[in-house]
Amino acid sequence: MLEISKQEIINRLYLDNSWWSEEGIGKRYSDMPRRFYYEPFFALVKTTQINRAVVLMGPRRVGKTVMVHHAISGLIENKIDAKRIMYISLETPIFTGLSLEKIVNIFQEEFSYSKESELYIVFDEIQYLPNWEVHLKSLVDSFPAYKFIATGSAAAALRLKSKESGAGRFTDFLLPPLTFAEYLMFIKKESMMSNIKEDPDDEGYILFRADDISILNQEFINYLNYGGYPEAVFSTEIQENSGRFIKSDIIDKVLLRDLPSLYGISDIQELNTLFTTIAYNTGNEVSLEELSQSSGVTKNTLKRYIEYLEAAFLIKIVQRVDDTARTFKRATKFKVYLTNPSMRAALFGPVDANSPAMGALTETAIFSQWFHDQGLDRLHYARWRQGEVDIVWVNKELQKPKWCVEVKWSDLPVNDHRKIKGLISFSKKNNLQDVLVTTKTLYKEKNIDGINVRFFPSAEYTYTLGKNILGLRF
Repeated sequence: MLEISKQEIINRLYLDNSWWSEEGIGKRYSDMPRRFYYEPFFALVKTTQINRAVVLMGPRRVGKTVMVHHAISGLIENKIDAKRIMYISLETPIFTGLSLEKIVNIFQEEFSYSKESELYIVFDEIQYLPNWEVHLKSLVDSFPAYKFIATGSAAAALRLKSKESGAGRFTDFLLPPLTFAEYLMFIKKESMMSNIKEDPDDEGYILFRADDISILNQEFINYLNYGGYPEAVFSTEIQENSGRFIKSDIIDKVLLRDLPSLYGISDIQELNTLFTTIAYNTGNEVSLEELSQSSGVTKNTLKRYIEYLEAAFLIKIVQRVDDTARTFKRATKFKVYLTNPSMRAALFGPVDANSPAMGALTETAIFSQWFHDQGLDRLHYARWRQGEVDIVWVNKELQKPKWCVEVKWSDLPVNDHRKIKGLISFSKKNNLQDVLVTTKTLYKEKNIDGINVRFFPSAEYTYTLGKNILGLRF
């Protein structure tokens, strides 16, 4: 039986590492704009004082490979010898069965590097290597002078957060789908947004307004339909058939290939049915009982599948609190959000301003802006017999809410206060003096029953969140 030769591996490395023989990372990557997340990520990449691998995690097709190539370009711009930087995609068949250390050894031999050389090594899609965290930790321990960077789009969250070998040796960095602010930057329309003032209740938090809310709302709808994926933003072909691109190239690859291979799932159709059910109900409260009845999947299997779907960065589960912001000891209901609203449009068709799904997708888009914030797990929703509130930020130490938001794709609540009576009730019970309600187009501030209520267009709020969270986070 023929075996892949060492020379064939070396030839492939030269093909994937064009900067060894040419200038730069190539037009395919250099022409793509840098994500807002690039600077904090690159700061981790170029830091060599701490002996840790950087693991870039995130869903498929959000730009992880592009961002590591931008980081490679950044290293070269910082006078790092291009031949000291190696990139390997572990999806490439020629590397199947090779250990990470074997690949590193081939790199060392090709350029006569020693264990003390300053090298930068990128392993793309590392989850395809079984027990990757054990192998990566071994490299970090064995070659402290080398900087290792890895990317992963499935199962990384579960395994990085576990108590396995990576503890203390990995720094994880989450790259979410495009924020709305990034989407506007990509299409060169961010200039339509103006910062109006700092939020008086949140130091350093800048509020933004649109020059024309109708134009911003149209771009917001485009964002809901395809704007979470960088490739889709630049391709009219993908925009016209986002269902094929997003479903076939992203959702199906995770559901039909990644998760079954990583977790040994045998009934792929069952998993697919569950995800389709969840996607249709994004932004809504569901229960295991309801999901079981709708999808035909047993409750015990459901729990495992939901865990897998979260680990693959497809969904996020948000837990319920009552009207005093207390969590339930036996939670039977929860909210489920797609990490990217574009997935729903791909499965069930694009939306417009009057689509029935606009309310739930607006809430999904707003929630997804928090994807990279450390306070994500402090976000809940409140529901009790007499009312509900869409987003509640809970101080876990004090078990008290700090702020809350009611999400609407409508201007009616500005004058019909019955539509936000749950928010007012919750605010009074928890001594919240200032709350926010998102609208379709109106910006206004009112005192309602002793509570200062700020009405803010949903698209402007989504932009404001994405712009501020990244700045405050880093």
